[in-house]
Amino acid sequence: MLLYEVMTDKPIARHRTALRRSELSRPIRLSLQEGIINLNTSVFDYGCGYGNDIEHLRSRGIACVGWDPVYHPEGRRTPADVVNLGYVINVIEDPAERASVLRDAWLLSRKLLIVSARLAVEARDGLQTQYEDGCLTRTGTFQKFYEQHELRQWIDSILGVSSVPAAPGIFYVFRDEELRQSFIASRYRRQATAPRLRQSDVLFERNKILIEPLIEFIALRGRLPDDSEIDTALSIRDKMGSLNRAFGIIRRATGTEQWERIREERSQDLLIYLALSRFGGRPRFSTLSRELQFDVRAFFSTHKRACAKADELLFAAGNRDEVDEACRRSEIGKLTPNALYVHVSALTSLPPVLRVYEGCARAYIGSVEGANIIKLHRSTPQVSYLSYPEFERDPHPSLAASLIVHLQTFRVQYREYTDSNNPPILHRKEAFVAMDHPLREKFARLTKQEERWHLYDNPELIGTREAWKKLLEERSLHHSGHRIACYLR
Repeated sequence: MLLYEVMTDKPIARHRTALRRSELSRPIRLSLQEGIINLNTSVFDYGCGYGNDIEHLRSRGIACVGWDPVYHPEGRRTPADVVNLGYVINVIEDPAERASVLRDAWLLSRKLLIVSARLAVEARDGLQTQYEDGCLTRTGTFQKFYEQHELRQWIDSILGVSSVPAAPGIFYVFRDEELRQSFIASRYRRQATAPRLRQSDVLFERNKILIEPLIEFIALRGRLPDDSEIDTALSIRDKMGSLNRAFGIIRRATGTEQWERIREERSQDLLIYLALSRFGGRPRFSTLSRELQFDVRAFFSTHKRACAKADELLFAAGNRDEVDEACRRSEIGKLTPNALYVHVSALTSLPPVLRVYEGCARAYIGSVEGANIIKLHRSTPQVSYLSYPEFERDPHPSLAASLIVHLQTFRVQYREYTDSNNPPILHRKEAFVAMDHPLREKFARLTKQEERWHLYDNPELIGTREAWKKLLEERSLHHSGHRIACYLR
């Protein structure tokens, strides 16, 4: 970290904020998960501290160097595909220097700058003294705690860009607008699964290797490709006449219903992306990547028509009655009087209006690490991101943390439950997941057993760990994995 002295009783030693990490920092870990950093990208860590991220990335075969004025002054500030400015700006007490560091890091980035800082929800009241636009800690360091919107506005105003929220306190700043839009669109695109062969077809079997790339492409995009989008396009045309005829052979062998479903899903994904892109300034058609341009034309003919439909969807997500109706009609999730709860793996299975509703919160806060249950509030415009670390293993997992995003004020509330002696717990886990979740049957089997023991007769009394434990003890019951058993007397 950077070192800077000001006129205080003691010098502000920024280097004391550097942490020795046994694992990757949160911004680097997230960018790896999202494919932002990969084996084909070079990384520069600006203000790298002890250099632990550099070591971890190099061990994965990723080219990475760094610089820090205290711990790695010998390093050179060199351009790279991805530059990480990780928790540096929040320890700089001089606003002018803070902005200068951001500009310097931006100049070094060829494709992407990752900017992260600590948020106001992390501040511990009573442990800091107000100083300038931040505070001094008991260890003599400076911290500037940001609100999520404040950090984004500051980045955008200094660099003249539109940054993308990656997670609470973490933003991506793309050099290329097409790359930015492609990344945002990918967040709302479902995983591709091509239909399986359901009947033998001579032409299909004879040309299977040739048309496999076509199958994969249509499963991913929901439309026929342009010749430039798959390497085998010309070969398919030469042998089978056209891509459309080749797709006819595929449909005959696999059935048409699933391909129609895939097309509908991909068109919905595109509408959701276009609806939510309005928050950051909806891109012009000419600034979209070629793939997205082809998508728009294939599904909606024109960009204007696609945007009109996207606006209808966005306005519906702002209508409390429509959101409430969609929650009640949803076949996915656990419905309560005030909310619909859904596992993160089932988000893409929700009705489009609910996906946009949740997307409004995610467009503001980014991905909330560790959150695996999403609470869509029905009566108030807010979305909660809940963390149940033992969701798959524990028959009734405890809540570890919650982050609430208020969609009107964009105020963020965070609360931890790890130190609570009596945290909330989950029941009926099968209700939170989609029908194809690999553990759904196991979850449902446990629920049926607990219903036979009449453990859900008074649901208002079993919402916490201690209340549930007390009920089991009264009935001489216990859990053996995802099964209920009775103690021998």
